[in-house]
Amino acid sequence: MITDIQKRINASTGVFRGTGTNLNNKSFTKQLDTIILDTKEKMLAMMRQSLQETVEMMQIPLSRGGRMRIDTGFLRSSGAANLGGLPIGPSENPEKLPHVWNGGNLELTLANMQIGDSFYWGWTARYAKYRETYDGFMEAALQNWQKTVDSVITRIKSRLSK
Repeated sequence: MITDIQKRINASTGVFRGTGTNLNNKSFTKQLDTIILDTKEKMLAMMRQSLQETVEMMQIPLSRGGRMRIDTGFLRSSGAANLGGLPIGPSENPEKLPHVWNGGNLELTLANMQIGDSFYWGWTARYAKYRETYDGFMEAALQNWQKTVDSVITRIKSRLSK
């Protein structure tokens, strides 16, 4: 953020580049606030989208090229997001009923997320740790974190340049 601001300020003339605004003018502060707010909004969009895509990678079933095994769907549907602490939920499916994951909890949690919040994702099914150890659905998605972030940033930049 500072680098972007520094690039816009021409130190030799004291003029905010592209606007002709003198640095001593009060409107400079207003413009600086706009740049900072815009940067925060972009960071938040990148953060939310990257987290969503990473979780979606974790949740891809074997049948669609992912690593998560699906029997009743309970493990997948036990996935939950939370801010500030581990998610909670049912740990067992005694009736062996079929379950479908819809991602609503993830979307709601990400919509409420702000810069500085701690995001938690986990599965409440008691056998989730065992399945992760053998199948690596979380580990594989997290190994792609930087690639996911880079892809999201590229798409955001592309949208903004249009």
